[in-house]
Amino acid sequence: MDAKTLIAQGKTALGIEFGSTRIKGVLVDFDGHVLASGVYDWENKLVDGVWTYDLEDAEKGLRSCYASLRKDVETKYGVTPSTFGAMGVSAMMHGYIALDKNDRQVARFQTWRNTNTTKAADELTELFDFNIPLRWSCAHLYQRILDGEEHVKKVASVFTLAAYIHYRLTGKKVIGIGDAAGMFPIDSETLDYDAEMAKKFDALMSKHGHDIKLFEVFPKVLAAGDDAGSLTAEGAKLLDETGTLKAGIPLCPPEGDAGTGMVATNSVAPGTGNLSAGTSTFAMIVVEKKLKKLHREIDMVTTPSGFPCAMSHANNGTSDLNAWINIFSEFCGLMGIKAETGELFGKLYTHALTGDKDCGGLLAYGYYSGENVTFINEGRPLFARMPESKFSLANFMRVNLYTSLGAVKLGMDILLKDEGVKLDMMTGHGGLFKTPLVMQKILAAAVNSPVTVMSTASEGGAWGIALLAGYLADGKKDGKLEDYLNKRVFKDLTGEAVNPDPEDVKGFEIFTERYVKGLEVEKAAINAMKW
Repeated sequence: MDAKTLIAQGKTALGIEFGSTRIKGVLVDFDGHVLASGVYDWENKLVDGVWTYDLEDAEKGLRSCYASLRKDVETKYGVTPSTFGAMGVSAMMHGYIALDKNDRQVARFQTWRNTNTTKAADELTELFDFNIPLRWSCAHLYQRILDGEEHVKKVASVFTLAAYIHYRLTGKKVIGIGDAAGMFPIDSETLDYDAEMAKKFDALMSKHGHDIKLFEVFPKVLAAGDDAGSLTAEGAKLLDETGTLKAGIPLCPPEGDAGTGMVATNSVAPGTGNLSAGTSTFAMIVVEKKLKKLHREIDMVTTPSGFPCAMSHANNGTSDLNAWINIFSEFCGLMGIKAETGELFGKLYTHALTGDKDCGGLLAYGYYSGENVTFINEGRPLFARMPESKFSLANFMRVNLYTSLGAVKLGMDILLKDEGVKLDMMTGHGGLFKTPLVMQKILAAAVNSPVTVMSTASEGGAWGIALLAGYLADGKKDGKLEDYLNKRVFKDLTGEAVNPDPEDVKGFEIFTERYVKGLEVEKAAINAMKW
């Protein structure tokens, strides 16, 4: 069938992902070919020291993103979609959305970006003998208790953003296992929250005077391909303000951006890995067995099917890079030069490859917020150099590209060097990889492994959640999730692998040594810059 007929008959899958700066929708056929897309830009804000979004803005963004996608469909195919074979929602993982028994929000939404949970994360890590990162939902809930916040007495439900939006669309309090793994530790045997740890958590709640049962308050865990409910009439109105969209569309389990990144790069089987580069940057490797020891720098999460996965997650990624590109754009305007933003990115990134392998002694940190990998709880974007450093445009751009992977590399070194985790291939995706070869070469140097970037790299997580919806609608007949991806979606998708250049690897190692030493400068900046 042609695309118009597929859309008219609802033989398509819709995915919508809430990223840090953009809500993106992607419509695909059941083989994963992109038919249309839509976007809505938004931004988090810092309110009373808390990184947050208003949930009303999330719902507005959902409608606007869908309206943008619907318009794209109408323009390209002359048809308005009224149904889909399936759909799904994904979003930034972690964080804390708390509702009372009447589904009223009782506290400000705390995003993954908040690192105000150190005491809770430390205590839970010791209690479970399992690393609980600062971003995880259970740490946010427990910290609210430790801080004596009155709203905790009213808490009846705790959600991630993806699970919350899914609940608004379906009325089902469920969550995909990959996203759930950013709320509480998962047992990959039972494909559910770890029961023994949940008992300890419930006892801890009781000790503090709260009748909170984890399995009652947190959403029910589902794996890829499970029935996660269907679009209600109210959900259809929330999504499509024209009233064209019909209720009854099946939804796949809501997932986190880590899980959708794995799907979008076909990195869901042991030995595969991917790096997602955006406002936050994280690298993930699907592992065959547990790590030898607990590492506070490493998150243990799962694939959307429940395989254990080790994650090096950095809170800070491309924000400072984007800020510098804006400065260069402003300079071009001042000089009367018309320069498209995409062209600026391409030229500056490509020019970075002509710089010194070790960045000429320059140092930078794009810490807009605290960084859990380096145990720093606040952020100060910082650029520094020695008097004898080689301060050139190429080196300046190169150090900013390197530092976007700086914290992630420290976690990857633990996995690859200390733990000896097997990595056959790393796949890169996200906007940072739009410029051909540049970040591919730099990532290969950082992990000292081959790196592949596919033509779909810039589609990102919205495409990933659309594929999970496609798997629910039509892919389960092919077998497991990885079978569906291999047999149909990635059958004809290839990407050229770039092997690490030994000189690049050596240069990145020198930069990393300086990056670690320079953390004292970052800490001093945090202490000194309080205005």
